[in-house]
Amino acid sequence: MIAEEVGPDEILARAGRMRPLSTAGALRASGEGQVAASLAASTEPLRDAAVLIGLVERPDARGLDLIMIRRTEGLRVHSGEVALPGGKIEPDDASLVDAALREAEEEVGLDPSVVEPVGLLAPYPTPSGFRVFPVIGLVGGAPALVPNPGEVAEVFSVPLDFVLDPGNHREEFFEHASGRRHFFSLQYGRHRIWGVTGNILRRFYEEVFR
Repeated sequence: MIAEEVGPDEILARAGRMRPLSTAGALRASGEGQVAASLAASTEPLRDAAVLIGLVERPDARGLDLIMIRRTEGLRVHSGEVALPGGKIEPDDASLVDAALREAEEEVGLDPSVVEPVGLLAPYPTPSGFRVFPVIGLVGGAPALVPNPGEVAEVFSVPLDFVLDPGNHREEFFEHASGRRHFFSLQYGRHRIWGVTGNILRRFYEEVFR
């Protein structure tokens, strides 16, 4: 059972279930996370990306919130969808952790110095051609987050307790030319969290809390 109010101490206590930050380089160099042939849109190599599972303590210190964004309309990939802050790993990024923090700063103004990275999840391959590395980080203080209008239409938070309740996870599927694709979704108020992001949050629950 998941505690009703998961705080920073509980996240740190469960860090042993996460991939250590020290393994980031080897994890990226390995073949883990290669997309299955049935999902491959082309024979091109997957492009590496990183996202931040940013957990910030609520003002009343009763649990954590997860930082989420809704992408602006008109983007080439995942337009208008709810997502975790993140994006492509650039050649100048020192590590995938640095990439996740850089992207979060660019997208919502999150100062990297207030984020304590605590672990990684297994990389997640996407049908759109990315291999996504989720970085789990504790966010200190009460940062004022401002969406970058060129990329982000809205920044909001979801209670971590909501994400960690499997009763809020709905398994869905859609038909594609390559076959049936399954994914998890969560409906939080007017926000539908689904697809790649829904699957990453499901993996967070399964790898760290189940």
